[in-house]
Amino acid sequence: MRDDRSVKIATFNVNGIKSRLANLLQWLEREQPDVACLQELKADSFPEADLREAGYHGVWRGQRSWNGVAILSRGDPPQEVRRELPGDPGDDHSRYVEAAVGGVLVACLYLPNGNPQPGPKFDYKLAWFQRFIEHAATLHACGHPVVLAGDYNVVPTDFDIYNPRSWLKDALLQPQSRDAYRRLLQQGWTDALRHQHPDEAIFTFWDYFRQHWERNAGLRIDHLLLNRELAPCLVASGVDSWVRGEPHASDHAPAWVQLDLGKLAKKKAPARRAKATS
Repeated sequence: MRDDRSVKIATFNVNGIKSRLANLLQWLEREQPDVACLQELKADSFPEADLREAGYHGVWRGQRSWNGVAILSRGDPPQEVRRELPGDPGDDHSRYVEAAVGGVLVACLYLPNGNPQPGPKFDYKLAWFQRFIEHAATLHACGHPVVLAGDYNVVPTDFDIYNPRSWLKDALLQPQSRDAYRRLLQQGWTDALRHQHPDEAIFTFWDYFRQHWERNAGLRIDHLLLNRELAPCLVASGVDSWVRGEPHASDHAPAWVQLDLGKLAKKKAPARRAKATS
């Protein structure tokens, strides 16, 4: 990526990279994101050769049968910064990876689902979220352009779901989950999709039950958050919803932002000292 051109950064929960590799490659070929953050790889291996043939390099952290995250990029390979969320050395879930790509710091996350709640899985979700909030504060203040992209497993408001009534007991809608998301945004992050589509019912997830895809009965749980350096670069955002309608599709569709990195604030060079006159 170069600072003088527009780039597309996307996030996509693939729900199994081995079983849905053809879907992933189809999306990459058609939409050609410059950076793609992937979640729920559900594998301890990675199809690097297939992705390189498609024009993408990647950093990834896998886990057999569960979780798993990756950052893909066209052109220059992503430079890994970290591969785990700070704050709990005993947490061995593959849910976080961070890399520098073309001058942008990209964090890819797969936040715990938390069901059933209440219970230990929900407690883990909230504890993980708190660790993420603390780390995100350091990223927001780092002075570099940053995007936090991934499956947050949080429906921020009732406007982000087709009908909240049947999901009232779900961990994705609990007040504690929504409060954590609000506290994250209060650091100064811009929720790109909602910022650009304030009045649109926009969804990124449709489960496999009760014809939810066919009825557009969806949820918005995949988010891209931009820090104060990167937010002014936002020119477009959306969801590649066609992906959800393909055969053997993931229950998520990719969400994306288009950024004009030419708008990044230029750091002022220090003023030259005037020459002393005799």
